[in-house]
Amino acid sequence: MKTDMVGIRKQVMGKVDGLSPAYRGLLLVAVVLCALSVVTSQHKARKLFIELQKEKEQAHQMEVEWGQLQLEQSTWAAPARVEEVAVQKLQMQLPKNGQVQFIRVKQPSPQSSPASGRGSDRPISSGEMGEKTYNGTKLQQ
Repeated sequence: MKTDMVGIRKQVMGKVDGLSPAYRGLLLVAVVLCALSVVTSQHKARKLFIELQKEKEQAHQMEVEWGQLQLEQSTWAAPARVEEVAVQKLQMQLPKNGQVQFIRVKQPSPQSSPASGRGSDRPISSGEMGEKTYNGTKLQQ
């Protein structure tokens, strides 16, 4: 195997020795340019890899922050906390039993058009309301 390499080297060097000096210089310049391009591309690849790692770390940090924000939002929006703020800061109270009224509205039939039926931006008139109930019992008008 070693003898094969020596033989190949002699063949290549023999061919190179037969070349003109200008052609040898051109080949030398081409080899140097190729070597520089390899070094440059490897340097760029390393810089891009470092940048990729930084972006992955930033994405991980953002995911952690997103989880913390979701937890904080669920804490702020907890029904017990909303009720506490409503009572303490806004002086709101739960309505008493006699203050609650339920009003049922008849749904328009699917065949009725918006022009003939009740539109969503129109207030409810007394003729369109159903019966008033409180805790399932009918209220008298």
